[in-house]
Amino acid sequence: MIDLHYDIKLHQHISNNLQQFNRNSPTLTKTKKAAVAITIVESKGNPDIYGLQQSELGKAAIIITKRATGLSKHAGQWALPGGQIDEGENPEEAAVRELQEEVGLTVDTNQILGKLDDYSTRSGFTITPIVIWGGSNVNLTPNQEEVASIHRVPIREFMRKDAPILETIPESENPVILMPVGYSWIAAPTAAILYQFREVAILGHKLRVDHFEQPYFAWS
Repeated sequence: MIDLHYDIKLHQHISNNLQQFNRNSPTLTKTKKAAVAITIVESKGNPDIYGLQQSELGKAAIIITKRATGLSKHAGQWALPGGQIDEGENPEEAAVRELQEEVGLTVDTNQILGKLDDYSTRSGFTITPIVIWGGSNVNLTPNQEEVASIHRVPIREFMRKDAPILETIPESENPVILMPVGYSWIAAPTAAILYQFREVAILGHKLRVDHFEQPYFAWS
C-alpha cells in the first residue's frame, strides 16, 4: 500500500511516475488553451467536501476550490485552481500564476513535478494539468471574486474503491465521469484529471482519460 504522508518519499514517488509517463498533447487549433494546478499540500485536519470527516494531520492533500457563484462560466462548480493561458505564457507559468491569484499560494517552477494529458472540454478549452508540490504549513486565502471556498482533500479520498462513478447519456457513446468525495462528487473535467492523477501519479498506470464525458452543466 502506498504511504500518502506528505514527505520526500511521496514527492519522489509522484515525480518518478510522471517522468515515466508519455503524455498526450494533441494539437487543437479551435480550442482555447488553459492550465490547472494539481497542487499537493499537507493536510491541516480541516473539514472538507460534504460528508468528509476531518483528515489526519500530516497526510497529503490536493487543493480543490468551489468556484464563486457570480462567475459567468461554471459558477459554483468544484475545480482545480487554473484558467486560460495568457499570451506569452506556457502552461506551467499559467498554473503557477492562477494558483497565486485564486488561493494565494506562491510557488516556484522548481516545485513542478510534471504534467498529465491535455483534456479538451465541451465548453471549448484544452486544459493542461500541471502537478505541483505545494509545501507544508501553507496558508491559503481565497480570491473572493473567483473562489467561494478552498478545500484540502486528502489524496486517500481519491483512492476509494467506488471511484470513478461512470454514467451514460444518450448524446455520447462515452461515459460521464464523476469522482466521489465524502457524500458528494466532483464532475469532469476536474474528475477526469483527478482520476488520471490517481492512476498515473500515484499508482503508476498508463491510463488515458480524454474520452470521458462531462455532465450537461459543464458543456457551456
